[in-house]
Amino acid sequence: MASIPEIADPRSAPGPKAIRLVLVDRDSLARRAMREGVTATGEFVVAAEAAEEADAIEVVRRERPDLVLIDIGFPHLEGIAVARQLRRQFPGTRMVFCSITDDEDTAVHALRAGAVGYVRKDLEYGPLSRALRGALAGEAAISRQLGMRLIEELYQQSEPQARLRPAGGELTGREWEVLDLLIDGASTAEIAKALGLALETVRSHVKHVLRKLGVGSRGEAIDIARRLRGRRR
Repeated sequence: MASIPEIADPRSAPGPKAIRLVLVDRDSLARRAMREGVTATGEFVVAAEAAEEADAIEVVRRERPDLVLIDIGFPHLEGIAVARQLRRQFPGTRMVFCSITDDEDTAVHALRAGAVGYVRKDLEYGPLSRALRGALAGEAAISRQLGMRLIEELYQQSEPQARLRPAGGELTGREWEVLDLLIDGASTAEIAKALGLALETVRSHVKHVLRKLGVGSRGEAIDIARRLRGRRR
């Protein structure tokens, strides 16, 4: 007599693999709140957490997560430096910044550091999970307002008058990064940390920017950059 094959219980079938995250935030309470939010339904699992830059790099090296969720770090934007290091060492790792603010200038800096998204910390779980899934699927996890800001910047940069053509020579990419941070009010020390540079290197870049723009102070350089680049606060 032929045996009857066993029918598997559908409840025992394995579900989709959970998305593994690494959380990077200096604030342990903030990490706890974010962990509880993203793991609420089991779609995401926090593989590890980190509070400091060195810890974050080591944790990502060890865990190789699907995604890294990084706090931007107000008021000094410490998360920018972390993201730059991770981008250099793990270029294939997707990063999304989370922040207590939706300031567009800060968000642009985050994206320039190598992130694929920028979300608010108080985002509801549904929109947050969609943003994180989108980041893994190759989408930009940003708001529509930020998307329009990026489009406007591209348009402004394409216009002949929009690019700065100082008598002392074109600004380099690094000099533009320094100038952008100056516009946001960053100090020399904060710029050095955000860009992973020595203090003297930052001071040298600032001197070159001032010379190329033909001005004598940081304030004058910022005024010119805001006017010609059409930056908004």
